[in-house]
Amino acid sequence: MAFSSFVGRVLFASVFILSAWQEFTDFGNDGGPAAKALRPKVHTFSSHVLTHTGFKVPDIEMKDLVAVSIFLKGIGGPLFMFDNSLGAYLLLLHQALSTPLLCDFYNYEVETRDFSELFIKFTQNLALFGALLFYIGMKNSMPRRQLRRKALKDKTI
Repeated sequence: MAFSSFVGRVLFASVFILSAWQEFTDFGNDGGPAAKALRPKVHTFSSHVLTHTGFKVPDIEMKDLVAVSIFLKGIGGPLFMFDNSLGAYLLLLHQALSTPLLCDFYNYEVETRDFSELFIKFTQNLALFGALLFYIGMKNSMPRRQLRRKALKDKTI
């Protein structure tokens, strides 16, 4: 059971680790293609927040946003792989921040191809989010292993 659990965590974390590695190698001086693809999505998200809530989202440099994403996936993945709850929380934070930005299916008409593709990605990200929540819940519900003290033997003289 322990081996299959480890293999499952390795496969799950590999999604995040490989993604972080790809973004890291393409990063460059301007954040790479990830920053260019993210710029219009962040602008659209900011305008939605402003019109619906009245709050202005602070201006964020796309390069910094991609760097945070690389950090969360690059640190969270290996920690999760080695059964550390902090890794699961970092990956959960990444999913919570990136899913509404990257999977903006709500900006497209239902009949369009973009809507379908983004909605599928959104549901996949929700599944990853749910799996991380399940892992955290299972990890917290397991009783902690307590060390048993050996009974001291009386010394005979």
